[in-house]
Amino acid sequence: MKKMLNKYLVITNSYIDLMKPNILIMVLITTILGYFLGSDAKILWSNLTWMLIGTTFSAGGAGVLNQYLERDQDKIMNRTCNRPIPSGKISPKNALIFGIITVIVGTVILLVKTNLLTGFLSLLTAFMYVLIYTPMKRVTWLNTSLGSIPGALPPVGGWAAATNSIDSGAWILFAILYLWQHPHFFAIAWMCKDDYEKAGFKMLPVIEPDGNRTIRQILWHLSLLFPISLLPVLIGMNGNIYLYGVMIITLYYFLSALPMVYEKSYKNASKILQASILYLPALMIIIIIDKGMR
Repeated sequence: MKKMLNKYLVITNSYIDLMKPNILIMVLITTILGYFLGSDAKILWSNLTWMLIGTTFSAGGAGVLNQYLERDQDKIMNRTCNRPIPSGKISPKNALIFGIITVIVGTVILLVKTNLLTGFLSLLTAFMYVLIYTPMKRVTWLNTSLGSIPGALPPVGGWAAATNSIDSGAWILFAILYLWQHPHFFAIAWMCKDDYEKAGFKMLPVIEPDGNRTIRQILWHLSLLFPISLLPVLIGMNGNIYLYGVMIITLYYFLSALPMVYEKSYKNASKILQASILYLPALMIIIIIDKGMR
């Protein structure tokens, strides 16, 4: 009985791992952010709950299909060789079926329980992530910019779930998330460039090993993030607490990249990654406090 239970837990955990839980958490955070701002903090809890359930299935299913398509590359890379498919815990066929069903279930939940617009955005996000971003990783370093589009759509989906529309505030959130992702993923690409090269992925640090273009891209997107992150104040969506808070965290994010200007190293790239990971939850906390004080 104990062995059967352990086997069941291993299989369950393997399917959860297929859904890329770390990325999924970020997706849910940004989706909640979009919902919170779109609803002007007037939350309908049943609507929010169904939105999160649907998004979990849809985004998680996209992660599964991404791993299915990259299963041969994942075998080669040290950072991914223990994933469920290359490690043999889940067969490619079962992963494909699970991924397709999960995306469909998530999309249907959003279509039925939120609105058509949210369901469409969810399906569009999964389509772009799986069928555009994933194959483009083997074609061009611009895959990061292409992949940042579906990566920036979750807050738009959250906004749509709350309002059944896409307003200027939603597009500002999209722009913030789009710009935020570039330093985040360029830092990861630098840290894992040897793995990516072995797998044949055309990441920017792979095609230009000296790192000069990589740090220029990081600084360029961080420079754009600063003024874009202030736009919610200009349109009256947020107030002074947001203004000062977002200036601090965006400046911190920018400063985290400066050491890499002088030394292109794993350690300095990890500083950028750490700052990027802190940025999103900090942004969410700032927005909640700002809304609560207005």
